[in-house]
Amino acid sequence: MEKSTNSGYLIKLTLVATLGGLLFGYDTGVISGTVGSLDSFFVMPKGLSETAASAFKGFLVSSALIGCIIGGVFGGLVSKKLGRKKGLVLAAILFLISALGSAMPEMFIGTLGELDHTYSTIFIVYRIIGGIGVGLASMLSPLYIAEIAPAKSRGKLVSFNQLAIVGGFMVVYFVNYFISRSGGSDEWLIEVGWRWMFASEVIPAGLFLGLLFFVPDTPRSLMLRNKPEEALDVLIKVNGEEEGTKILSEIEASMNEKSSGHILSFGWLVIIIGVLISVFQQFVGINVVLYYAPEIFKTISSGTDSALLMTILVGVVNFLFTIIAVNTVDKYGRKPLMVIGAAGMAVAMLSLGFVFFSGATGYLALFCICLLYTSPSPRDRG
Repeated sequence: MEKSTNSGYLIKLTLVATLGGLLFGYDTGVISGTVGSLDSFFVMPKGLSETAASAFKGFLVSSALIGCIIGGVFGGLVSKKLGRKKGLVLAAILFLISALGSAMPEMFIGTLGELDHTYSTIFIVYRIIGGIGVGLASMLSPLYIAEIAPAKSRGKLVSFNQLAIVGGFMVVYFVNYFISRSGGSDEWLIEVGWRWMFASEVIPAGLFLGLLFFVPDTPRSLMLRNKPEEALDVLIKVNGEEEGTKILSEIEASMNEKSSGHILSFGWLVIIIGVLISVFQQFVGINVVLYYAPEIFKTISSGTDSALLMTILVGVVNFLFTIIAVNTVDKYGRKPLMVIGAAGMAVAMLSLGFVFFSGATGYLALFCICLLYTSPSPRDRG
């Protein structure tokens, strides 16, 4: 009797797609280990006023978010025109360009190794390019998994992408720590070490790009580009011949249905609430922790290595509690976990704010940040 699902093949495709999520977390988190170095290398030599220097530093650190917006806005168009697979290939290429360009902003326009603060604009451009890759991957990776996976396992497999995102944060925290340790001094980190942190992204980005050439596009994407034979072949490999043929018919039927009004089938209120949830996930202030955690932890220990080590602790807590969220979301439901998570984040951020206001910082800040990442909401922490 034919197996209904080729689980090994399905897992392989899912793991390749989740590398996009891992790079999402990696590219977003890598900046945290470089904030102090970028300040010393690019900002301080400009001789700006304190207010202007702080503003420029903030823009330097968060500039990738501009690219995220661009990638998110055009992600749908890219997935439609190029297909899901080629869209992910584009994201991987952008990750590679950003990794090399952020590490060597003088590349193509100057002599390699001769870099100073005047290249800050070029550095920002490369970070924006990486942000576009993040925006594309944040949309296309879960979309690819959702369209490949059978309905019965779709929710669980898509949740692997979230796990990959926080896994990317955790991995890059380890990488930043070991790169910092290898230099032996803060001077080396300011001059050279931060370059290696950005360059390290070449490895996962290159792996992602290479593996994408060994996976197919999704059945729906192939059907949208009038390739029913290829779509059926993928469906049969994943689901078996009988089920694959049935799913292909369902895809054809859904494509022939008129889509007008479908997006509003649940009403405007649900859509608005869904959008606002995503907005408030960013407004809670968690990006401050993502980008500045090592700088915060320097108030506990003057050493950069110790601050990065504490950041690793945050990354591990983040990863472990995301596993808990992924494994309990089907049991308890998304809404209860989001309510609990929102309450936990509110308590953690209020506590962290009071700690900073009182000037106590230190290990109290570490505790509050870890508490922030224990909130069991299956959210996108980026």
